[in-house]
Amino acid sequence: MDVSPTFLPGISNYLQPKRALPPIKKWSEDDRPREKLVTKGARSLSQAELLAILINCGNTKQSAIELAQQILLSCSNDLSALSRMNVEQLMQFNGIGYKKATTILASLELSRRKKSQLAFKKEVITCADDVASILRPLLEDQCYETFYVLYLNHANKLLHYNCISSGGITSTTVDPRLVFQEALLQRATRIMLCHNHPSGSLRPSNADINVTNKLKAAGKLLDIEVLDHVIVSTEGYFSLKEDGML
Repeated sequence: MDVSPTFLPGISNYLQPKRALPPIKKWSEDDRPREKLVTKGARSLSQAELLAILINCGNTKQSAIELAQQILLSCSNDLSALSRMNVEQLMQFNGIGYKKATTILASLELSRRKKSQLAFKKEVITCADDVASILRPLLEDQCYETFYVLYLNHANKLLHYNCISSGGITSTTVDPRLVFQEALLQRATRIMLCHNHPSGSLRPSNADINVTNKLKAAGKLLDIEVLDHVIVSTEGYFSLKEDGML
């Protein structure tokens, strides 16, 4: 499949391998990424060294370290930008095949879920910052809109959270029946809404405001309170309640 190497600005500048260093197996053991990880711990490794372990081996002109550096350079050493790449984009780099590309993306997804699970241990949700700490790690790097709901009891204890829908780049469809069906199953009396803006903008759209009002009205019929609607992106988060829009 012919894929044009234009998914990131100037990436074509990074697709040509430079002159390679000696193979990693010829390096001092203290400098080899795997051995360094074992003897000094994972935190002692650079981003390129950690990525090189996932890559395992380079190509005929580059070591795994050089290939990792090339990939990171193409996204300005930004791991969030790297996580937004897909399999086809990673496979444009010489030496990255299907298995290596999926391994890289799987490791980045595990990192996101770890951060979210750590935040999920917070039992009581009191503000938009609490919502963002749980869901921003999962949502900020996504290239499409995804809508989540957090279900709380009357003491604001977090009972459950659930992905209601995933959509396109600029919108997603939210069915109130799915939102409140889950609320009834969880015996929740309060809910918090949250979705992402892939564009990075944190300002709510008219559609965001409309769905918030629609869910708020439906919640009143069931005596389930909509506490807030939080929008997250790579730029941070926005609370409709804190801005006086709810």
